[in-house]
Amino acid sequence: QVQLMESGGGSVQPGGSLRLSCTASGNIISIGCVGWFRQPPGKEREGVAAKWFRTSSTYYSGSVQGRFTISQNNAKTTVYLHMNSLKPEDTAMYFCAAGRNCVGGTDFSANYWGQGTQVTVSS
Repeated sequence: QVQLMESGGGSVQPGGSLRLSCTASGNIISIGCVGWFRQPPGKEREGVAAKWFRTSSTYYSGSVQGRFTISQNNAKTTVYLHMNSLKPEDTAMYFCAAGRNCVGGTDFSANYWGQGTQVTVSS
């Protein structure tokens, strides 16, 4: 089993920045990829960023490309989502997720999920 815990959400004005963190514990050697999903109020969940550990490939959705960056620490125990130039439409609950056998880019089938952290972009 793998446990994931997010932190770093909050409220920010449009154009601002936030960094989300996701700390993994448990059987992390089994993880093949990690990513961030978000669910805006009243909408479906969507994948926004993902990173494959074996190839170091990264994937971004079109809505965040160029503004968000996914990164990890060397031990692969913490994954970050750096969010710049935030827009009101980025307001959502953000979830960290991890998968064992990874396909599908940002919308990969995750085996493990965090509890989520709220990001609100408003003036």
